[in-house]
Amino acid sequence: MNNKRLQKVVILISILLLPSLFYLGLHTGVNNFKRLPIMGPKKFNPVTQDTVYHTIPSFSFVNQNGDTITDEYYEGKIYVADFFFATCPTICPKMATNMGELQKHFYDRDDFKLLSHTVNPSHDSVAVLREYADQVYAMDSVWNFVTGNKDSIYSIAFNGYFANAMVDDLAPGGFLHTSNLILVDKQKRIRGVFDGTSLSETNDLMDAIEILYREQYAPLKDEN
Repeated sequence: MNNKRLQKVVILISILLLPSLFYLGLHTGVNNFKRLPIMGPKKFNPVTQDTVYHTIPSFSFVNQNGDTITDEYYEGKIYVADFFFATCPTICPKMATNMGELQKHFYDRDDFKLLSHTVNPSHDSVAVLREYADQVYAMDSVWNFVTGNKDSIYSIAFNGYFANAMVDDLAPGGFLHTSNLILVDKQKRIRGVFDGTSLSETNDLMDAIEILYREQYAPLKDEN
């Protein structure tokens, strides 16, 4: 076999093997895999020798269809949560647009969801949420808009997602709430916080979601 023919064979084999080698390195190369941080307080359990991380607490709200939505609905799912109100004159429309981008990219994955909590439940009834969901082209199978007891919503904002949500007469529309989109993994742990008014950060969030899906190939090491 002459040198030119040998070179062609080597190049052909390399082209055929490169995708497989890349996939193998991406999914099994533990040292090369970029993991997302687990956010929030954590405790070390001396009995089990495990680190116990903050998780989203139990909740029960009502969505745009009048259905009760609890934390059990999100068991074993990756989801993105945010806070809004239907009459918000400033950041909410942009946040809804970027949440819509997430829906567009991940709608076909049964274990991916979106969750938007109103911070103005006295106004944002089921009917109002239904209209709002239609306006932003939300898919009921992916995106829940929820209302409920105001104290419960504000409590899960502060204690669950470490986010602002409150009445504020000086804020536009009368309410102050975070602009962040909060990424939660299948174990109910916060894995990232991204500015929901920023397209570039929304793109970063999409990348982070893909990383979570690949973590099953390179599980997180326990950090004490």
